[in-house]
Amino acid sequence: MPTIIPSPLLRQALLADASTSAAFAVLMVLAAGPLSGLLGLPEMLLRLVGAVLVPYAALLAYMGLRSHLQRPLVWAVVIGNALWVADSALLLVSGWVEPTRAGYAFVIAQGLVVLMYAEFQYVGLRRSQAATA
Repeated sequence: MPTIIPSPLLRQALLADASTSAAFAVLMVLAAGPLSGLLGLPEMLLRLVGAVLVPYAALLAYMGLRSHLQRPLVWAVVIGNALWVADSALLLVSGWVEPTRAGYAFVIAQGLVVLMYAEFQYVGLRRSQAATA
């Protein structure tokens, strides 16, 4: 598998994404009930998203601290973040949920942050050097 030496931008983007994902995981798991009322999003959806973010944040932190990374794994993170953004938009236009104005703002804001991380990770990947065997 192709291995890279991650650029400083890639490392920072992975670690920032890990920190944000961990913070949101804690928030959504521990405060899903109150958030549900404020955002107009189902409590179970918030808890599930929070639970999914826990291992994701751990993976990103692990990746951000490594001296070498598998290029396909970094691509999986970039593509996964892009899919997250698309799913966030789909959630708002699908009619599956009835978010409040705060809910719309929350979903849009987190989608924009994830899109930013995906872009930084992509650019950081492009700046990374191939590792010699």
